[in-house]
Amino acid sequence: MTKPRNCITVLEAKALQKNWNDNQAKDIEKAMGSKDVCAVTFNIDQLQQFIDYVKSESTKQSIDNPGIRIYFAAYNSEKDNKATVFLNATESDDGNSANNYGIDPLNFGNGEWPPHAY
Repeated sequence: MTKPRNCITVLEAKALQKNWNDNQAKDIEKAMGSKDVCAVTFNIDQLQQFIDYVKSESTKQSIDNPGIRIYFAAYNSEKDNKATVFLNATESDDGNSANNYGIDPLNFGNGEWPPHAY
């Protein structure tokens, strides 16, 4: 298998994550009064199952090029107010495509705690 064309180097990834830590993470910590997660891990089999689910359901809806959008989100309970992400199917792989609300999103990855930089 060949490497996907949109892969970046580890150095580029470190620079991107440093930018986030130096800006957004500081604002979040200031607003919340504590650190928040900065990464969410999903099991590879769970991700593959979600990709297969999106492809199958999209085909049933006559959607040829579905996409998956990643949303930043946060829990809102007494136990947990930390950040998370959820993956949502879209009607195409165009960045401006509509969400496909006919397919349930994926959540419940594992947030690294305490958070560590990449």
